[in-house]
Amino acid sequence: MFDVLIESSPNLRPRKTALSLAISVVLHGVILVLAIILPLFFTETLSPALVVTYLAAPPPPPPPPPPPPPSTAVTPAKAPKVVPQVPGRLMSPIAIPKAIAMVVDDAPAPEVYTGGVPGGVPGGVPGGVIGGVLGGVLGGAPAPSVAPPPPPPKAEAPKVIAVPVRVGGNVRSPRLVKRVEPEYPLLAKASRIRGSVRLEAILTEEGRVADLKLVSGHPLLVESAMNAARQWEYEPTYLNDIPARVILYITVNFTLQF
Repeated sequence: MFDVLIESSPNLRPRKTALSLAISVVLHGVILVLAIILPLFFTETLSPALVVTYLAAPPPPPPPPPPPPPSTAVTPAKAPKVVPQVPGRLMSPIAIPKAIAMVVDDAPAPEVYTGGVPGGVPGGVPGGVIGGVLGGVLGGAPAPSVAPPPPPPKAEAPKVIAVPVRVGGNVRSPRLVKRVEPEYPLLAKASRIRGSVRLEAILTEEGRVADLKLVSGHPLLVESAMNAARQWEYEPTYLNDIPARVILYITVNFTLQF
């Protein structure tokens, strides 16, 4: 066997130039443009079946069937059923009537008084007075109403000075009109205790003793002195003709008789 060695030579390769490349591109472009434009100018070559199928509008739907002709026959109306009326018995209606009759009662005739008197007034009442006025008051004009007498004036409460005044200065001591002697306490009498009990008293507007306070005195003699002083009475005291309460001092004396 012999091995054949083939050596390629650069002189045997084909030469490609820029001119041949440009001519090839131009020819291909012209062929492509012609393939696109020519069908647009020669439209008659299209199949008629394709033109009808894709360009024609679909047929409209069939019209609806006509309505049936109106019937000329007139259906006779049914006559209402007449229900016999039974005297003295109420029957309920079976159908609504088209017209309702209105029942109007006759008004009673006006009462005419035929027993008039000479000189009476038309429209007067029996027992009226001749020459009276229609609508007047029987017996003449009513008596004028008399206003009730005014209520008697309320008696004013007597004026009283609320704050008691103390005896002294322009206020003189009231005069004692009733004096009650005190009872001598047995324990004070056995102990030979004597002396005076001084009390502060408040007199009412009438001159009675209302309140007592101890000022001085022996404890064994105080209770007896207060019991006696509560029964004392004085003349009322007035300031500007107004009765007033008075504060004054009372002295109750206790003496032993041998």
